[in-house]
Amino acid sequence: MYQPIEKESLLVKYFRIAGVVALYWFVSIVTVFVNKALLSGLNLDAPLFVTWYQVLTTTTICFTMSKLSKRFPNHVSFPEGNPFDRDTVRKVLPLSILFTAMIATNNLCLKYVGVAFYYVGRSLTTVFNVILTYTLLGQRTSYKATLCCVLIILGFWIGVDQESLTESFSLVGTVFGVLGSLSLSLYSIYTKRTLQFVKQEVWLLSYYNNVYSAVLFLPLMVLNGEVREVLNFEHLFTPWFWGAMTVGGLCGFAIGFVTTLQIKVTSPLTHNISGTAKACAQTVIATSWFHESKSLLWWISNGIVLLGSALYTRVKQVEMDKKHREDTNNQKV
Repeated sequence: MYQPIEKESLLVKYFRIAGVVALYWFVSIVTVFVNKALLSGLNLDAPLFVTWYQVLTTTTICFTMSKLSKRFPNHVSFPEGNPFDRDTVRKVLPLSILFTAMIATNNLCLKYVGVAFYYVGRSLTTVFNVILTYTLLGQRTSYKATLCCVLIILGFWIGVDQESLTESFSLVGTVFGVLGSLSLSLYSIYTKRTLQFVKQEVWLLSYYNNVYSAVLFLPLMVLNGEVREVLNFEHLFTPWFWGAMTVGGLCGFAIGFVTTLQIKVTSPLTHNISGTAKACAQTVIATSWFHESKSLLWWISNGIVLLGSALYTRVKQVEMDKKHREDTNNQKV
């Protein structure tokens, strides 16, 4: 008698998961293309300024939500915290420096390389995770996971070799991609340490990171000579320019939201698998959108990186399940 209701609820659950995953794919891919247009298509050589505005947009949204949650607690929810508390600044600022380095190098990579090569250019994140987890935390990685990293490095090497034969290749962009992977790995490791200072509230930590990053970018823009570049930009006071910049800022906030939402609705493992599959679709869309012709080896390199990343995710899942069963059995004993 209750079977149809169970089936209907299960169907609704599947549709909800599919909808969230589709939303993540859409927002993530659109964000990459919007950022590429802002960084390379405006005739404005100020990548740090573009990134700073995106950080400022996220800060403004988080600040607004924080105020609304206090005024309308039954309708808006946002963790309570003060980014200007001296103790908070002292504990979170080191992570915010890594956060600033991460988003700056990622956008600099995207500025100089094509969207199609962007995933391969930043594919060493997993490799750096393994290396830094051992050097900083003393945690060893299984030989199976290490072999997956070797596969990723092989795909990266072939990809760089093949991309270097094209007109779109940028050594500077590739270096920024490697630095972006390194900073992302460091950020991931130190995020786990810093979350304890914000009561494990991811959104509160994101709010703090964006507030501090908005300040940290100011001297970087000055040192990079972007202040004069921005002031001399011919479209600085046109509505469409700030409209485009705001769209980029909203995309930057949205990707953080949908990433958290996808992990919440599915799992971290499913999120990694979804991200890997999304990268594959993004590469295909980019080559078609920009009418790029790639060699067979170039496509093989992408396949090797995607395969290595997917296998690494699977190996870590099996290892985590095994450890969980062992811990459960030990508790029973």
